[in-house]
Order: sequence, then C-alpha cells, then structure tokens
Amino acid sequence: MAMARASSGLAYPDRFYAAATYAGFGGSPNSSSKGVTSKFSNDVALLLYALYQQATVGPCNLPKPRGWSPVEQSKWTSWNGLGTMASIEAMRLFVKILEEEDPGWYSRISNFISEPVVDVEMNHNSKMGLPTKGEVALPETKTIPSENGNSGETQDKDVMVEGLGSVGVYDQWVAPPVSGPRPKPRYEHAAAVVDDKMYIFGGNHNGRYLNDLQTLDLRNWTWSRIEVKANSEAPAAVTPCAGHSLIPWEGNKLLSIAGHSKDPSEVVNVRAFDLQTCTWSTMKTYGKPPVSRGGQSVTLVGTNLVIFGGQDGNRTLLNDLHILDLETMTWDEIDTLGVSPSPRSDHAAAVHAERYLLIFGGGTHATCFNDLHVLDLKTMEWSRPTQQGEIPSPRAGHAGVIVGESWFIVGGGDNKSGVSETVVLNMSTLSWSIVTTVEGRAPLASEGLSLVLNGEDVLVSFGGYNGRYNNEVNLLKPSHKSTLQATMSGTPALDSGSGVQNATNGTRDVELEFEAGQEGKIREISMDNNEPQTNQVNEVIAALKTEKEELESALDKEKSQSLQLKQELIEAESKNTDLYKELQSVRGQLAAEQSRCFKLEVDVAELRQKLQTMETLQKEVEILQRQKAASEEAYAKQRQSTGGVWGWLAGTPPPIQKPNDA
Repeated sequence: MAMARASSGLAYPDRFYAAATYAGFGGSPNSSSKGVTSKFSNDVALLLYALYQQATVGPCNLPKPRGWSPVEQSKWTSWNGLGTMASIEAMRLFVKILEEEDPGWYSRISNFISEPVVDVEMNHNSKMGLPTKGEVALPETKTIPSENGNSGETQDKDVMVEGLGSVGVYDQWVAPPVSGPRPKPRYEHAAAVVDDKMYIFGGNHNGRYLNDLQTLDLRNWTWSRIEVKANSEAPAAVTPCAGHSLIPWEGNKLLSIAGHSKDPSEVVNVRAFDLQTCTWSTMKTYGKPPVSRGGQSVTLVGTNLVIFGGQDGNRTLLNDLHILDLETMTWDEIDTLGVSPSPRSDHAAAVHAERYLLIFGGGTHATCFNDLHVLDLKTMEWSRPTQQGEIPSPRAGHAGVIVGESWFIVGGGDNKSGVSETVVLNMSTLSWSIVTTVEGRAPLASEGLSLVLNGEDVLVSFGGYNGRYNNEVNLLKPSHKSTLQATMSGTPALDSGSGVQNATNGTRDVELEFEAGQEGKIREISMDNNEPQTNQVNEVIAALKTEKEELESALDKEKSQSLQLKQELIEAESKNTDLYKELQSVRGQLAAEQSRCFKLEVDVAELRQKLQTMETLQKEVEILQRQKAASEEAYAKQRQSTGGVWGWLAGTPPPIQKPNDA
C-alpha cells in the first residue's frame, strides 16, 4: 500500500503551490499530470477549485451566474460555500484532499514546482487535456466506492505523517505503538502540547488526586516523567488536583488554572510550570479572582483566559464568567447580556474567529445537557442559536479541539454510559455530523479524557474513565469530508462581520441545497458546447427548475410549520412557567400547613399530659376528702362519749336519762 508524507519538506505556502501545480492548477508541468487530474471525480474537482480560489483570491465576492450553466453554477456554489475561510486554512485543506485522493503525489511532483496563477476558470473545451493558464478542467466522472457507499473516497488511505508515525486511516481512531513507562491510569487530568510533546498533569486515580507531570514525545511516541525541581517560590511537589485546565503560554510555560483538591483554597490559583527550569511557581494576580472551582472551561482568546462555570468546593454549580488578562495578570468578572447557560460543570468550550465563545454540553449532579450557547465577546451577549445536522446526545466530561472551523468533540458520558460517537461541529454553520463511532466500553467512550491537537490536524486522546481508569493513547486524522461537509451544506450562522444569527432550516440556501442534491445529474452533462449536448443540458435544466420549484414550495411549508411549532413552544413554556409558579405556591402552603399541624400535635400532647395530671390530682383530692370525713366522724364520736365528765367539771350537769331510755 502506498505511503506518502502528509507533511512534505516544503512549508506553506510552497507546499500548497506544489500541490496545486500537481493537480493541474496554474499550468501543466508535464504530460503525466493529465492522468492525475483525470482520476478526480467532479465533486472533488469542484472542491479543489473552490479551495484554490479561496486560497489565492479570497472569499467569493462574485455575483451568482445568471445563466443556467451547470458548470458555472457548481463552481460558484462550491467557492461561495466556503464563506470567510482563511487563506492558509484553504491551502491546508487543499493539500489534505489531494493527499487523500493521491497519497503519492509529492514523490511525483518534486521535479516541477511552480507558482500558481490567481485567475482560474473552468475548461469548457470538450478535450480532457490539462488546462492552460487560467483554466481548470472538470475531470471525467470516476466513482471509487467506500465503506459507507459514498463516492469520492480514496481506497488507499495509509498516510505517513511527518514525525508522527503511521496513521492507518482517515476518520478512524488508531492506537500508536507507545514506549517508555506509561503514566498511571487517570481521568479529569489536563493536557497541552508544546514543541511536539504532550504534557499530562494531575488527574484522579481511584479517588485520589495526582500531581505528577508526564510527557509523551509525539515524534517517537515515548513516555517519560518530568522530575520537578524546587525553587525559592515553591517546593517541588505541588498540590494534587483534578478538574483543572492546562494552557501553554509564551512557548516555554504551562499554566495550570483552578481544579479540585483535598484542601482547596478560597479563590482560583494560577500556577506556572517552567519547561526550561522544571519548576512550579504561583503567579501573582490582581483584581477579584473567581471562587475556587473545578470542572470549569478555560479558553485562550488572544492574551486573555476566559473562564466559565464549574463547581465550587461546596458542590455548588456555577455559570459565572471571568477573564484573566495574561499581560497584566488582572482578573475581571464580566456582566453579560442575554440568557446565560444554566449552571454546569464538565462542559466543553471553544472560540471561533477570535470573537465567539461556544459552550456545549456539561451537566449538573443529576442531568446532562446537549445545548449550545454562544457568547459574542465584543458585545458580551449570550445567545442560543439553533443547531443543525445530527445533534449530539447529552453528555458531560467530554473534550474538544479545533481544526480550522471544525470543532471535534470526543467522549463524555450521561450518568449511565460513555458516549461512543466522535462528532464535529462546523462553527460557521453550527451544523453537526458524526465522524466515527467506537464500540463497547472503549477508552474513547470515557468521561474526563483529554484531547489535544498535534501538528495541523491529528487528534490525540489520553486517559478517561468508563467503569475503569485507563491510560491509553489514540489518534484520529480527520478527512476533508469531516471538516467540510457541514460548510458546503449550510448557511453561515457565525460571521465575524454580521454577528450571531440563528441557523434555522428555513434560512438555508435553496439553490445551494438543490444543486448539491442534483450533483449526480450534473456529472452526466458533457463539457462540450456542441448543439446536441446543449439540447440535453436544456432538458436537464428544465427538470431541475421543476424540482427547484417543488423544493421552494416544500421549504415554504417547512417555514410555516417551524413558525407554528415555535409559537406552540412559547405557549407551552409560558404555561409551564405558570404551572411551576402555582406548584411552588402550593408547596409553600403545604409546608405552612405541615408546620401548623406539627404545632397542634405538640399542643395536644401537652394537654393530654395535663389531663392525666389533673385526673391523678382529682383522685388524690377524693382520697383526702374521704380521710377528712372519717376524721371528723371519729372526732365527733369521741367528743360525744366523753361529754359528761367534761360537762360536770365545767359545772353543767349531765342530761337526765328518761326511764324508757334505759
């Protein structure tokens, strides 16, 4: 199987110019290029044309062709679909596509490397020879079947990435042959890449926080542990932590921000590791730092760190926003507009066009999310745009990296199982798609794993937890389809010049979708300009116009249904709010009644006790009364029996006894 270097000895832009020359743009190096261009399918040729124009001319500012020429329409659609993609990104994607279609291109181009021309147009001649200066030929239709049945995939997928070893296939995770002492299995660690080395710091292993610093050389895949040295500011051993963030800074430093620890501080600390002296130090900051936390997101935007959310030491979930200016080391708490994301931790964050902060997923103690929030860093206003495509399932503990305008999300879990899909979001169109899926309880379906980008577009994952802790390394090299398919099928939703827009199904470009859907029919149209084929083109165009009208009608219906559903949703949310308020009121009344009932029960118990006491006293009174009565009776009798003697002594004679009284 052919092997090629994805990263030739040439640097950009020379590597792009070489690839463009080889593909037939900018002149004909030699006759062998005819065979190379002829094996591109029409869709690949259109994409290469669009990327070439984007790289050399810039965004498409030309009006859409008025005539129904399928070639001109397809060219304009492909180029215009790239939006505001940067020139260097277009160059890299151009080279990547060429590598996928022809892995051995560089070995055959070494003898003819020339500069490209800027003005490129499609070749309308019926001959399929190489284009002359200023022309691009649409090659013959050639479909190469792939695993999923789509055309345009190359079967020869092996790629030799310079300094990285062999990456077997595109859009599939592979495990490189690592050597050296592997780090302890862990999750909730932090990772960063500096000078072709991936650094791993801290994490959680079997419920214990770690503080080791490990490095993986991404050129020879060798693990080694960094021996940390002490200095005057800090000891060699730093506080073990997990759920923190690691940011490369100034080329020779790693910044560790926040994180959970056994004895947390009151506020977020920023620690710096000097890669030259191998020492840690605590950086002095100014302003009001955020409360200590872990599971937050930390995003580098220019010279600022944007920190959102997380969970504090009391397990309270947060949704506050703070910015640390790395030049002045000053904290600033930001008051935002709009509706902020709900409090959460273990989410993912990314920045697009140095202006938009994207927050995806995360969770609470019992719930995971799959919502997407966007913060305009110029206006500091939150929005929640509509997501397109295959929206990912709810998850927390996932990781993400950016390749151009594509945001790749890996791993995470939903409190039941790990997420097996690797997904990608085009940050301009906010359209999701699935890149690949792993099976079972693979390390990629883990929570708390790390994901970094090595080189230009190789994803490197490490660690995670999915029922067991792991310390495995996996790689994925995205294909151009995974990075461009959303771009070519959606309307830009995040644009640095126009601000945030809601990317709804009703705002898609009908003609763009229509032409892309009829791609197979357009391929059948010959490039000749003779009369018979013109009639054939007219017939196809008439059929396409009819289908376009049907699509527009269907789109109007979808818009109407969408508006109706939105109105029903608003009404349901309003009703739900009212019911929730009523429920809270009833709960409050119930709590008050329960408190009153409890007090009454206490009073009843006290009265019962008093009643029992009164009964006892009543019995005692009755006994005393009987005793008193008996005493009085006995006294009376005694007095009566002794009354004569006492009366005689007192001078009173005793009563005379009658005869019949004897």
